Amino acid sequence: MPAFHHPQSDTLWSYASGSLDEASSVLVATHLALCPECRAEVARMEALGGEMLEDVGMAAVSASSLDDIMARLDSPALVKAIPQVEKIPANDSVLPSPLRDYVGSGVGAVAWRKLTKGVEYFDLPVRAEGHRARLLKIASGTRVPSHGHGGEEITMVLAGGYTDEFGSYERGDVATADVTQVHQPVADAGEPCICLTVTRGALIPSAIFSLTSRVFRRLSA
Repeated sequence: MPAFHHPQSDTLWSYASGSLDEASSVLVATHLALCPECRAEVARMEALGGEMLEDVGMAAVSASSLDDIMARLDSPALVKAIPQVEKIPANDSVLPSPLRDYVGSGVGAVAWRKLTKGVEYFDLPVRAEGHRARLLKIASGTRVPSHGHGGEEITMVLAGGYTDEFGSYERGDVATADVTQVHQPVADAGEPCICLTVTRGALIPSAIFSLTSRVFRRLSA
């Protein structure tokens, strides 16, 4: 089933240019393993980046350069052949290879730790200051405590699915939440929802988030 929700364009640009932090890069690489559409998009970006590097020093940058870049991004000449979707081993149908390399095993052998009732986690060994990458396993029907964010949160579904105030997400889908958003994910019925999440900053319980927002608005008035 194709993904309906994808990483944001600026995240894909950063990945294509090699400037994305390690934690977020793991998530994007995992999504690309399952999403031909985004693999093709990153291929276009990489091709365009290569052309731009070749042009450095050969011509002055004009005021219309950004418009030209965006127009060229859609050019058929930049579209590479889309590789086949990765064939994942039958004994591990959840974790594509970019993620398996970090976990070191199939999902069935993950050493889960309890986070809260119905929610378990496993921290990935990434080197990304200020960022945390972890797997979450959420029991069917479990409501994750409502929360806001001290920084950006990117979530990719690996198995099962969940629904929150902003949509429904299944395998391969990616959701991005910012500091203005409060949500309460609820795991779908059936199998557990397994996700890869990358967070920058702490999660903030919704009551505290709401109070902080009201205080900030008063101070800013």
